Amino acid sequence: MNEGHVLLIHTGGTIGMESTDRGYQPRVGFLQQRLSEIPSFFNAADGGQVTQPSRFGRRVRYDILELEPLLDSANMSVDEWVRIARAIEEHYADYDAFVVLHGTDTMAYTASALSFMLDNLGKSVVLTGSQIPLSRVRNDAVDNLLGALLLAGHYVIPEVAIYFNDRLLRGNRATKVNSSGFDAFRSGNLPPLVQIGVDFDVRWDLVLPQARPAEPLRVLPITCDDVAALRLFPSIASSTLERFLQPPLQGLVLETYGSGNAPDNRPSLHAALRQACDRGVVIVNRTQCQTGMVTTQYAAGRVLGDLGVVPGADMTAEAALTKLQWLLSQGSDIEAVRAAMQVSLRGELTELQATPRFSWRG
Repeated sequence: MNEGHVLLIHTGGTIGMESTDRGYQPRVGFLQQRLSEIPSFFNAADGGQVTQPSRFGRRVRYDILELEPLLDSANMSVDEWVRIARAIEEHYADYDAFVVLHGTDTMAYTASALSFMLDNLGKSVVLTGSQIPLSRVRNDAVDNLLGALLLAGHYVIPEVAIYFNDRLLRGNRATKVNSSGFDAFRSGNLPPLVQIGVDFDVRWDLVLPQARPAEPLRVLPITCDDVAALRLFPSIASSTLERFLQPPLQGLVLETYGSGNAPDNRPSLHAALRQACDRGVVIVNRTQCQTGMVTTQYAAGRVLGDLGVVPGADMTAEAALTKLQWLLSQGSDIEAVRAAMQVSLRGELTELQATPRFSWRG
């Protein structure tokens, strides 16, 4: 029978946790045990870990790789991002696609980081998890995991994506917006790549092609962790910003108001930003809003650009931070990093046309 072969990389998270005296915790082997009890994921007559045939007559056979220790995603760090990327690299030739089970709290950070580290990706990498553990009678784990496996095992979408609540979102465009509902992730500035209902509605016009099909996958790891994020607020003191920008900081994502606005009547605030930019700190301006982008329509937005702050277009906070970390890890000079932050490398931002269009005709 026609089969897809997927590696299921289990990093931890709610989906595979069991109830203990200290609350929900991950345990090695527990996820595999639970899946073996669910017919949608296990068929002993056909070798165990395989889904039932889809309406396309295709099943998805999967192997499970558990990374130890299994972690609540609040404990994820750069080291874990690199371990996941290396696991994909190590097994890249053996599988058609990869599903990464991950806690929801920092899933968007991991998805964004992987999108930059996995250079020339030619296979689907789908992150998923759940708000309620698979061990509970009522949960969202079954639908999320089954949907992720079916997508990964049927479609070649060469991106790092997040599958949650019947939608596949580009990973570096997604952010967690709900701590308790099943509709936990949104992509404010890009529609879903796939919407699942009765049928699979794939937006092939949005899916990015593999960059260099004749070349192999490369992992370009993140090694820089001297990057931070700071949210502007009306009473922020210039001295606070100045201290925040001191060495060894190399990069800052500055979350501003509206379309990238900051006070234009605070000379001491401006001085702190200019001095940091002159020292070589890469400061990226992104809006605090979930939808929309940084522009220079207002004088309060133009002032940051005049100080040397880089506009972050419509990147999510997670994408801006991980992209900045990744670029600073690659050994490029500071001006090259500043330029690259304004260009779409993995579909993480919308590049505006130099001249407006007034017709659907090209």
